[in-house]
Amino acid sequence: MSIRIACLMFSHETVTFLANDTTKADFIYPGSPASGAALLSTDPAGYMGGFVKVAREHQGVELIGIESPLFPITGTGSGWVTTDAFEHFTGRMVEQLRMQGPFDGVYLCVHGAMAVRGVPHPEAELARRVRDAVGPQACLAGTFDPHGNEDDKFLSHADFAFCVKYFPHYDSRLQGERAARMMIRAIRGDYAPSAVTVNVPILTPTVMQWTGASPWMDLVQRALVWEAREPDLYVNVFFGFPWADVPDAGMTIQATANANPALARKAADDMAAYAWRRRAELASAAQVQSMAEGVRHAAEAMAAGRTPIVLADHSDRSGAATFLLQEVLDQGLSDTAIATIADSGTIAAYRNARPGTPFEGSIGGRLDPSAGAAVMLRGTIAAGDWSDNNPARHWMSIRFGDNNLVVLTPYLTQIMEPEALARFGIDTAAYKAFAIKSRVHFRRGFDDSGFAPTILLVEPDAPFLGTIRLEALPYANLNLKDYYPYSQG
Repeated sequence: MSIRIACLMFSHETVTFLANDTTKADFIYPGSPASGAALLSTDPAGYMGGFVKVAREHQGVELIGIESPLFPITGTGSGWVTTDAFEHFTGRMVEQLRMQGPFDGVYLCVHGAMAVRGVPHPEAELARRVRDAVGPQACLAGTFDPHGNEDDKFLSHADFAFCVKYFPHYDSRLQGERAARMMIRAIRGDYAPSAVTVNVPILTPTVMQWTGASPWMDLVQRALVWEAREPDLYVNVFFGFPWADVPDAGMTIQATANANPALARKAADDMAAYAWRRRAELASAAQVQSMAEGVRHAAEAMAAGRTPIVLADHSDRSGAATFLLQEVLDQGLSDTAIATIADSGTIAAYRNARPGTPFEGSIGGRLDPSAGAAVMLRGTIAAGDWSDNNPARHWMSIRFGDNNLVVLTPYLTQIMEPEALARFGIDTAAYKAFAIKSRVHFRRGFDDSGFAPTILLVEPDAPFLGTIRLEALPYANLNLKDYYPYSQG
């Protein structure tokens, strides 16, 4: 049996409180959009790589890469996706599906927390338009980040949804593999998906959602136990993404069974009830300190020899925030590498500067109130790289103070592993503390590995976007009182 499967991608984790919209131009850069073999080879260790690998293990399967935008050049450091961008790329994908069909299946590599002006449910709307283009006979499967804001609308148009279970996202490739395997089984008549979706009114900051410790670890483990004990049952736990001001935010449970809606209902209801019973723990799973407290505790840890130290600014959504840098300066913290602060203007102004060149100027801040003020810094240029054709890859670093270093990048950059610092010429053995912009992703390399015995989560007193105090955010489309812990439930 010959099977033709179209593959497409449209993914963004939208922080709607940021002032800079995500435009069509942000999705267009060298390598994006991608189609054909270029799209199919995208992210070999992630969703697309997993899907392509397993699909190609089956005889008679042909994969067609539909022209798709890759993740925007701004990463997660940008706000609402414009209607123009959504209509342009969705229109292109639908047009090519119609021209290149018929298809037996369509794989949608999406995120779940994309927010588009004028489009309440972007992933569901994409699935609806794809369904209209390929017809009712085709099997549609999507893969999702656990920080999706999803309800039952996507699965009203698609057949499967597979969501990453771990945070950090260790299993994105596995979910891509699962999507391919189940799609091919369904096309061949070996699986008839019955899905149930249950929304759980819990809204938590993402910094709380680390699955390497209870209670979030326990929630994931319960989903895995359901899948282990019931053949052909698949359980999604969408943690939710509170930085997208959309009406369907919050936690969602999905269960899919093979022609067995009663089993899907039983598993989904059990998972939802379990999450609700543990809601207080889920909403208070991490301790977050002020910037001043965090830097003070970092100095104490240095004195006690509890190094290396991670100062993780979980709250910076633009990448340009300077609160932590300012506190390092004010308290005179030494031996600290700050990676990174977003400042494309300074990078451009010092293009190709030689190491040792004196630096005196203001860096960071300025983008919006959540980034704080620019900070005046005096030091010397340590290194830099302006050689890549993609300006998003340019960077420079500045030495200052008592063995301190700050790295500037054009956009928000999450450092997830110590090895990633080598890109900026940083020898991790030369520093006792690493100040990074990350919520949980950094734990894969700095915490789970045992690299850093001291982990300090910090945020500014105000203003902020990524705060644990969600009640301080100007929601317009989401009513906080509908969710725990802001409800009376």
